[in-house]
Amino acid sequence: MTLPPASHALLAMLCLAASGLSHAQQIHRIVGPDGKVTFSDRAPTGETGSTVLSPSGAVVPVNTALPLELRQISSRFPVTLYTGDNCAPCVSARNLLVLRGVPFTERTVSTNDDVAALRSLSDSTSLPFATIGGQQLHGFSDSEWTQYLDAAGYPKQSRLPPGYKRPAATPLVAAKPAVPASAPADDANAVPPAPARTVPAPPSGGPTPTNPAGIRF
Repeated sequence: MTLPPASHALLAMLCLAASGLSHAQQIHRIVGPDGKVTFSDRAPTGETGSTVLSPSGAVVPVNTALPLELRQISSRFPVTLYTGDNCAPCVSARNLLVLRGVPFTERTVSTNDDVAALRSLSDSTSLPFATIGGQQLHGFSDSEWTQYLDAAGYPKQSRLPPGYKRPAATPLVAAKPAVPASAPADDANAVPPAPARTVPAPPSGGPTPTNPAGIRF
């Protein structure tokens, strides 16, 4: 089957990236059950926590419960999906990844801070947005996303182990703690209001405006 020129360029780009990463030795940062941290060029075999230090220095989480082949692919080409509320294409993109068994991280975009962070990442605010390794995908296209997942080496059928739990989606920008409103400061120059002036009642039987002489009847 003859691939279109765009497919040749896509495959060449991902192959070059994979080739460069294969020559760069992966260093695993392993956290043992006792909390001790060690570094090794071999992937852990037990249920220890592990991350991969990429050649650029970025830390890529590794789920040691994944099959070795899938773990290697996800460490070279980690998938991150950015979604929003009431976004039908976001649901379609998520379903594609879940049904295909692609391990991925989901980040939600709902606040102004999230939108600003998304714009700095993708030069756009459109959703869904995804990254497969260093490749950016703007908007959802089943055929396009499938093509990139194929080129990255992800299996066409899910190979996730039984009981695999996908990480919960998290906000793109961590929520800031609420700051209690401070009481208004006292104004040292404020002039207190003058007390109300009371007029004493005239003595009983004394002069009044209507009876200046104070005549009693």
